[in-house]
Amino acid sequence: MSGGPAGHRGPGKSPWGGARPFSIKTKLGALVVISVLITTGLSMIAVRTETELRFITVFSMIATLLITQFVAHSLTAPLDDMNAVARSISHGDYTRRVRENRRDELGDLAQTINVMADELEAQDRQRKELVANVSHELRTPIAGLRAVLENIVDGVTEADPETMRTALKQTERLGRLVETLLDLSRLDNGVVPLKKRRFEVWPYLSGVLKEANMVASARAGMATGSGSHTRTDVHLHLDVTPPELIAHADPERIHQVVANLIDNAVKHSPPHGRVTVRARCGPQPESLELEVLDEGPGIPRTEWHRVFERFNRGSADRPHGPGSDGGTGLGLAIARWAVDLHGGRIGVAESEKGCRILVTLPGASSVPG
Repeated sequence: MSGGPAGHRGPGKSPWGGARPFSIKTKLGALVVISVLITTGLSMIAVRTETELRFITVFSMIATLLITQFVAHSLTAPLDDMNAVARSISHGDYTRRVRENRRDELGDLAQTINVMADELEAQDRQRKELVANVSHELRTPIAGLRAVLENIVDGVTEADPETMRTALKQTERLGRLVETLLDLSRLDNGVVPLKKRRFEVWPYLSGVLKEANMVASARAGMATGSGSHTRTDVHLHLDVTPPELIAHADPERIHQVVANLIDNAVKHSPPHGRVTVRARCGPQPESLELEVLDEGPGIPRTEWHRVFERFNRGSADRPHGPGSDGGTGLGLAIARWAVDLHGGRIGVAESEKGCRILVTLPGASSVPG
């Protein structure tokens, strides 16, 4: 707040760019002038009508006190309102606002307090959403690991190397997410580390799709309550052109993007549907364009601007396919967050059938702000 426009205004100017026609200095000056005029006028009347001076003095004092009381009330009333709002903010209630019905210094102060309350409310909301996002991300590897271990304990599957590799992969994923949580603590300072590097797109995405299939298979028949799908009837298809495509990004963050987009697409797919993950070279060196397409009912154009909002779960009559519990409405919000960290773009694109999510990553030349 200290670096805002309020620190650069001149006399008689509002910090929001407009002139201040009724400043407190003007009002106090007008109060003095009016008091003098009243006293002078009554004195002239006393001279002409031969009224005793003591009566004129009493009348002048009464008139001046009434005007002063009116001006004082107009100045102290908004201060009481601001005090009440500030007290609410100090107690954690960021919903109250000061009425902005003045065009003087107090009006400027009211706007400043409201802007401060907006920022504090936004930070409080982001903190709560951060906890929800992290919880959503942690549930997936925990649910997968639990499913694998329960199957081993119940004798459904053997503790063969392939099964243990799946459990190990989920454990490693969980460890990386914990490291991500520690990194997110630096958000307050406006610094989020990105471990960007060059990697081959085809083997990387192939691993993401394989992991998605294994986790869905391990979770099938088990109610996780995590919002992740348990469907095994949807076919995942990978299309990378050229096959030797190279990208420059943070693989862990991009894993969040692709995994959440796949999860969302599978949940909305029809029985035995197909989800395609397509990767192409972007316009910049080592930039990347990712598409995730499904064959579901699609997203109405009126909802395109809302699908990446947190806790938005869509408005379709039957938005989720069999084997899905509907989700928490955080997957696409997490995907947008990870793309924004790279300075990229994510959005719903035109598609003849189903839903098409387009992700553009700027590559090695981008320096996220």
